[in-house]
Amino acid sequence: MKLDANHSILLIVDLQDRLLPAIEHGDTVVEHAAWLVGIARELGVPILITEHYPQGVGATSEKIGRLINPDERIEKIHFSAVAEGNLLSHPAAQRKQWVVCGTESHVCVQQTVLDLLDAGREVAVVDEAVGSRKATDKALALARMRQFGAQIVSREMVAFEWLHRAGTDRFRAVLKAYIR
Repeated sequence: MKLDANHSILLIVDLQDRLLPAIEHGDTVVEHAAWLVGIARELGVPILITEHYPQGVGATSEKIGRLINPDERIEKIHFSAVAEGNLLSHPAAQRKQWVVCGTESHVCVQQTVLDLLDAGREVAVVDEAVGSRKATDKALALARMRQFGAQIVSREMVAFEWLHRAGTDRFRAVLKAYIR
């Protein structure tokens, strides 16, 4: 599967304040997710974000939260964002390609990805924009998600596939603002 901005949605899973300090390279995961949000906004790719039990785990990281509109947020209690039914019923969720980032790779991200695949969606997981408390858990989750059909990609792979070609105003804008 090659990603197409016209068929994609960006899903950010549970980048929340109380969890992030425990995530290995948590600040970097947030930085990469924010970068993806910027690219998605530039190219008109819809964005959804989940918050797992925010009363206990805290709000979305401010760096991400300030980039997200209220109608793009979905609260959940299940580990899989798909389990409660409100994710796939969101109007933006009808797109077939899902680009996924967030935490924790081996819990909420993995269960959401496996359920998205079961629901017939194409899924790309952004390696440097997912995290877990332990590197081994992240590595195992990425391997398992790949085994079940998810593609593991880099953020630049996403950006260049969404852009599709050089020589356009959008390409120049994204290149100037995001690709260094």
